[in-house]
Amino acid sequence: MKKTRSTLGIVLLTCVVTVALVLLALNFTAGEKKVQQQLPRLYGSASPQFDRAMGNLLGPGVVGGNEVIDLQNGDQIFPAMLSAIRAAQRTVTFETYIYWSGDIGKQFADALSERARAGVKVHVLLDWVGSAKMEESYLDEMKKAGVQIEKFHEPHWYNLARLNNRTHRKLLIADGNIGFTGGVGIAPEWTGNAQGPEHWRDTHYQVRGPAVAHMQATFLDNWLKVTGEVLHGDAYFPALAPVGPHRAQMFSSSPSSGSESMQLMYHMAVTAADQSIDLSAAYFVPDELTLKLLMDALQRGVRLRIVTPGEHIDTETVKAASRGTWGQLLQAGAEIYEFGPTMYHCKVMIVDQRMVSVGSTNFDNRSFRLNDEANLNVYDEAFARRQSVVFEQDVARSHRVTYDEWLNRPWKEKLAEKVAGLLESQL
Repeated sequence: MKKTRSTLGIVLLTCVVTVALVLLALNFTAGEKKVQQQLPRLYGSASPQFDRAMGNLLGPGVVGGNEVIDLQNGDQIFPAMLSAIRAAQRTVTFETYIYWSGDIGKQFADALSERARAGVKVHVLLDWVGSAKMEESYLDEMKKAGVQIEKFHEPHWYNLARLNNRTHRKLLIADGNIGFTGGVGIAPEWTGNAQGPEHWRDTHYQVRGPAVAHMQATFLDNWLKVTGEVLHGDAYFPALAPVGPHRAQMFSSSPSSGSESMQLMYHMAVTAADQSIDLSAAYFVPDELTLKLLMDALQRGVRLRIVTPGEHIDTETVKAASRGTWGQLLQAGAEIYEFGPTMYHCKVMIVDQRMVSVGSTNFDNRSFRLNDEANLNVYDEAFARRQSVVFEQDVARSHRVTYDEWLNRPWKEKLAEKVAGLLESQL
């Protein structure tokens, strides 16, 4: 009898360990085939075929008639977002990764609650991990007011294999006709004007025009996954007349529906670049194929400039993994800058002063393959020139890293880079 019980215990333990290993494996893989082959360069960014490929092959079609305005740092970003919420008459849809405690979190909770009490349909989708630091009192206030709040991939038995898949999207849409996206989270770190280490540097974007419908559809994609509820009708998708000169599309990706599409979009843009690529990258950890595409761009004469965090960064592991990839880029002529005053959280790519991609996506494997992400692509030379001015301002506040400096960094940094590189697939 004792032998039978012992055997049964071993069998049960083996089953538990096997299930745990399977769940771990599922959480640390995207579950789809990876982009493995280099893209052939068939056209440049100025070719009409580039626009057709970005729209027809990868995402929703590029639509004209939009007005896209960049908002710099919390002092510009939060007043605009709160104003849009407070002016909403019918619907507010809001999805974010970071929502922590603090005064700005309370302001958003108050504004969303007030609109819900006024009869506006308010839907809030928070990432379960990213909102872990949020005060329960904010949730209680909003729920009591009638705000419909959901958590993305909150642990349940049926989604244990998806716990490593987070929504990193940042979307706010009011009345279906004004939208916001970019890198900002709802936390004290994003307040102010990047004046010091406690106030991060970031950019967000306000959008009006037909592309707002793309943004709404992107929010509703995850809302449907979490709730099974289809939100539609004029309150969510009103007729949107042209309001500005910008051609744009909202581009999204998710491990459950095209985990490689965001990476492919970036790869196609890099491959099409003729003259310049300016990259604002809060987290820059390119994989081997992405590095190859960047090196190819440098070899055909494209100017590559990258601004990344410097001394102030919220994760040293990512910093180490990033620096470990810089050598061949610097040797080939890339310009890499470390932002000085505070944490640099911007996520912007400017190609040939013609195409700009902005949103939640980091230049790393987690954004390309594991997270749900959303970027707004704008195809307009005047808009690109404006973003280039902002980029130059960030460069002016940064330290340029030379190849010799990188080569002669301390051995402890090199060791940390080797160790961090082992975690590249999760960064």
